[in-house]
Amino acid sequence: MPRTVADRFQEERAHVARGLTVLAGVDEAGRGPLAGPVVAAAVILPAAWLTEGLPAELAGLNDSKQLTAAQREAFFAYICAHSTIIHAVAIVDPAIIDHINILQATHRAMNTALQQLARRPQHVLVDGLRVKSLVYPQTPLVKGDGRSYSIAAASVLAKVTRDRIMVAADQRWPHYGFAQNKGYPTPDHLAAVAQHGPCEIHRRSFAPLRQPEPDLFR
Repeated sequence: MPRTVADRFQEERAHVARGLTVLAGVDEAGRGPLAGPVVAAAVILPAAWLTEGLPAELAGLNDSKQLTAAQREAFFAYICAHSTIIHAVAIVDPAIIDHINILQATHRAMNTALQQLARRPQHVLVDGLRVKSLVYPQTPLVKGDGRSYSIAAASVLAKVTRDRIMVAADQRWPHYGFAQNKGYPTPDHLAAVAQHGPCEIHRRSFAPLRQPEPDLFR
């Protein structure tokens, strides 16, 4: 039997049928690493694509984690250069993550990316669970970056932006292998932290970097 091709505009079409034509997809990259920022992106794709389909340059657009680095870079370049794709990216640094926690930092990045869009969305498709602080009407979609092209495009922008930041960080702090691990807790990364201690972009509130609370009764 032929393989069924996923309709990744199904969610968008359902909202258009309700009269919501300006739809933004939003996604983040970098919730789990020990180092580096969390990045969120928001994307509004041209409404005509819901009937015409994606342009050939975006064929294969999907959850960024399912793409090769070369595919992500090609999609990133096309999305950013396209005159009718509205997009924005927001970055929240490790110091703020440590101050307000990673969940709140992620939500702040999402809200900031949406607020930076050149056009105000009527509705937002969010990857994952509902974002209580989101200032726009929303539909949360579990694994939404594989279900919605709008979210998938945001996923690509967020991941490529963050990966580039971590590759640049590798030049400044070469001990930690940021160009390869992107700040995630790989064995080599943990061994480097144990040997050299954390650097400026490590998240001090994350285990195993978090300092134990002092024992007041010792």
